[in-house]
Amino acid sequence: MRAEVESYCHSCLRCIQRKTLPTRTAPMSHLQSQGPMDLVCIDFLCLEPDASGQGNILIVTDHFTCYAQAFSTKDQRAPTVAKVLMEKFFVHYGLPRRIHSDQGRDFESRLVGQLLELLGIQKTRTTPYHPQGDAQPERFNRTLLNMLGTLSNVEKQSWSRHIATLVHAYNSTESDATGYSPYRLMFGREARLPVDLAFGLSLDQTSVASHRNYVDRLRKNLASAFEQARLTSGNREQRNKRNYDLKVRIQDLQPGDRVLLKNLGAAARHKLADRWSSQVYIVCKQLPGLPVYQIRPDGKAGPLKNWHRNHLLPLREAVRMPVGD
Repeated sequence: MRAEVESYCHSCLRCIQRKTLPTRTAPMSHLQSQGPMDLVCIDFLCLEPDASGQGNILIVTDHFTCYAQAFSTKDQRAPTVAKVLMEKFFVHYGLPRRIHSDQGRDFESRLVGQLLELLGIQKTRTTPYHPQGDAQPERFNRTLLNMLGTLSNVEKQSWSRHIATLVHAYNSTESDATGYSPYRLMFGREARLPVDLAFGLSLDQTSVASHRNYVDRLRKNLASAFEQARLTSGNREQRNKRNYDLKVRIQDLQPGDRVLLKNLGAAARHKLADRWSSQVYIVCKQLPGLPVYQIRPDGKAGPLKNWHRNHLLPLREAVRMPVGD
């Protein structure tokens, strides 16, 4: 009798939707970059509008150096994204090889796509509701929010005026991820700060005989810094992956498998809400080298979607569909 009851519950879609807890089913993976401007990540941060009407911040971070820039905007529309990237980032730092973002409509728009295609920039994206796929901007978002949060109540009313100086302070501070300041990895030298002038601190910037000597020394110093940054960052990533993977129960999916999609967003915030959607999906394929699967609705037409493995729940062969819900 017990076995029959367990079998009944395990094959009941309503029971599965509500009672099955999400688990980690894919090991941690990391974005890889080989040097400055090889991979640039972008994201939007939303705040309360200040006195000038600015209520959004477009975050742009270089993945390898952790160098960041932040630009306040009044909206998140595609023309705003394209204009800021072109006029405030590309013209100052050059063109990156790749740009990585979430699947927001502003970043996935035809206008932004055409701009990147015209400039020869490859576009990659995270899966929905998986911020770990774009972790660097998410970490910087928290840092910037904490810095803005320390402003006085009067200064917070015009927070957009303070972004540039706060971001510069971040870029001039040694990063735990690389062991160097983002500014140094990006430009090959430390930024000269007011504190250096006030206390007469030396930045170890000795004079050089010629431009060629300067370039040679800069190339040598950067090569050494890049190698050390790779080692420090790699060790940190391996440690994080080792700790994360301890709780992972790896379960790969195969084409043709039937799965449920995790309830996310507003629908998941209700206490009585199901943990998994009622729509059954079919796995089409796994993206190369990633725990990301392309799925389609079962039994009806619909667009193909890319979702992270942790958001998919495989169904057994025989699942009883509810008559009415």
